[in-house]
Amino acid sequence: MENSNHALSSYTLQRRIEILEKHRENGVIIPIDDGIIITDGVLIGKGSVILPGTIMRGETSVGKNCEIGPNAYLDNASIGDGCRVISSYIDSSAVEDNVKIGPMSNIRPNCHIASGAKIGDFVELKNSNIGERTSVAHLTYVGDSDVGARCNFGCGVVTVNYDGAEKHRTTVGDDVFIGCNTNLVAPVTLHDGSYSAAGTTVTEDVPEGALVIGRAKQTVKTGWSRPNK
Repeated sequence: MENSNHALSSYTLQRRIEILEKHRENGVIIPIDDGIIITDGVLIGKGSVILPGTIMRGETSVGKNCEIGPNAYLDNASIGDGCRVISSYIDSSAVEDNVKIGPMSNIRPNCHIASGAKIGDFVELKNSNIGERTSVAHLTYVGDSDVGARCNFGCGVVTVNYDGAEKHRTTVGDDVFIGCNTNLVAPVTLHDGSYSAAGTTVTEDVPEGALVIGRAKQTVKTGWSRPNK
């Protein structure tokens, strides 16, 4: 981070123009310069498109045929080929090929996202590994977790990784379906092919192929509502 801050402190308008032109000469597509900051040392592959408002700094590298922005922030990030990053923040993390991130995702340090995964809007990842073709589509927090391939996270899933004193890890196997508003209280493991019902709080390991339901039974009291006045 200190190197990144030093790079910005020595950054000038003339140097900004020179860097953008260098990338254009190397086959990078920058349709409009507005708000784009790319510091020295950033690598971008041929055919990638950099859209307005994007900041790329530190030891960031972007592969070929990606679309970055608008309004993306990449700091010491490694991005593979064919990725799309929309209005999102990626810090000190690695993203493999053909991954879609955003809008409004926050990828905090020490994350690894495997090929074909989808990280959607208002998703936060921290110190986690996400497997191939896994979908974490929206409104979800995944922290200190190891997630397998082809999993689906429903809306509102939270990994409860902190007990007030220590952080704990969550393990999710391959082909796991996690229903909306599920809480995974770490340390806990969901084995391959398991399911959690919507609204479940998981506090114990779930066997392979099992369905876990941990919620209060619904009670309906008919005639309870007051008449309209």
